[in-house]
Amino acid sequence: METSARRGLPLHWLMLAGFAIGLGAGLFVNMNVGGDTPWVEWVTTNVTGPIGQIFLRLLFMLVLPLLFSAIVVGVAEMGDLNVLGRVGWRTLGYTIVISTIAVLIGLGMVNLFRPGDGVDPVLARQLLAEGAEGARNITENAPEQIQLGQFFLDLIPQNPIAAAANNQILPLMVFALLFGIGLVMVRSPATDQLQVVISGLFEIMMKLIGIVIQLAPVAVACLMFNLAALFGWDLLVRLAAFVGVAVAAMAIHMFIVYPIVVMIAARRSPFSFFAQVREPMLVAFSTASSNATLPVSLRIAETELKLPRRIARFVLTVGATANQNGTALFEGVTVLFLAQFFGVELSFMQQVVVMLVCILGGIGTAGVPAGSLPVVAMILGMVGVPIEGIGLILGVDRFLDMCRTTLNVTGDLVIATAVAKGEPDTAATPEPEPLAPQVT
Repeated sequence: METSARRGLPLHWLMLAGFAIGLGAGLFVNMNVGGDTPWVEWVTTNVTGPIGQIFLRLLFMLVLPLLFSAIVVGVAEMGDLNVLGRVGWRTLGYTIVISTIAVLIGLGMVNLFRPGDGVDPVLARQLLAEGAEGARNITENAPEQIQLGQFFLDLIPQNPIAAAANNQILPLMVFALLFGIGLVMVRSPATDQLQVVISGLFEIMMKLIGIVIQLAPVAVACLMFNLAALFGWDLLVRLAAFVGVAVAAMAIHMFIVYPIVVMIAARRSPFSFFAQVREPMLVAFSTASSNATLPVSLRIAETELKLPRRIARFVLTVGATANQNGTALFEGVTVLFLAQFFGVELSFMQQVVVMLVCILGGIGTAGVPAGSLPVVAMILGMVGVPIEGIGLILGVDRFLDMCRTTLNVTGDLVIATAVAKGEPDTAATPEPEPLAPQVT
């Protein structure tokens, strides 16, 4: 059953209406009143801003227990470690291949069009001044380098509760994965009851998030009003060359690479696929968060794409953090753009290093708004580009974050569909009704 409002209007149309209303009202206020007018600042600070943030906080409050329970139940429902291993390796393989293609598209577009060569220095200084404080906050949290040994060591949490409290998604996922494997290995009445309890936790989280999602149209309108009222058309025209190249690279990946994967690996019609996943794409674009979109993706995977629950829960929950090829593409485009702007010529080998770090960074980036910016700052330092330059793209990062999150979420659903197609029982055995109750 499609998520809809009480009067029957589909929720994704309500969210689209909220997006259009918020954007139109924000642009009207910006052009006719001004984003720095006291009453506009008061509204964005005390009304529309908090409403949008309350919506996001409600989602983030519920997404961690959802993530844990979905991975545990998804692994436990595999019932066979051989099946789990096969699904896991196929998911990893698709992730690496598709992320590599994404980064190569981004690097190729930047080298071809060289958007950093034509940036107005005066505008750049203005943007840098406006984003100075935000840039300092990002660079302070940016790691100095990626050490493979430390990266894999950090995947093992010393305390899973502390990892959850600190929003360390990957270590929590590793713990949930091991917990689910333990449930598969130890079969007893007690573990069967525990699995039922965790399944109940998953159902509760899905129900609560389904209720929260009903607030999405209002929240989307508020978020877009803030964005448009404060930045106006500058949101789209500042650094137009950089935005154009980044969006074009993402569009190539979205509308050429993904359809090819859907046709070849999943044996589905790309037109039908995109029609079925329009709702999570819209939620991803509105919230700029893969984690916040996860509940919608899980529901659509089961109700619209008709994927097996065990495949959808495993691939999508892992993919929300580990399969962020849109983020990897954005990081590559941004690093090369800033290198061009500051006149730092990167050799072929340096660009190869950038590509590899972007792929690794895409796997380890938090699925929250602006989660990729510390990784970008780290890569800039590695290749000799001034880290403060990240302030240049802060003015347009929100829009690009929305675009790359949509690419990330769609990529998760593409891989889930491809992995499900390769499972021998997916075509012959009908799936039971999804655990999560549908919101009406």
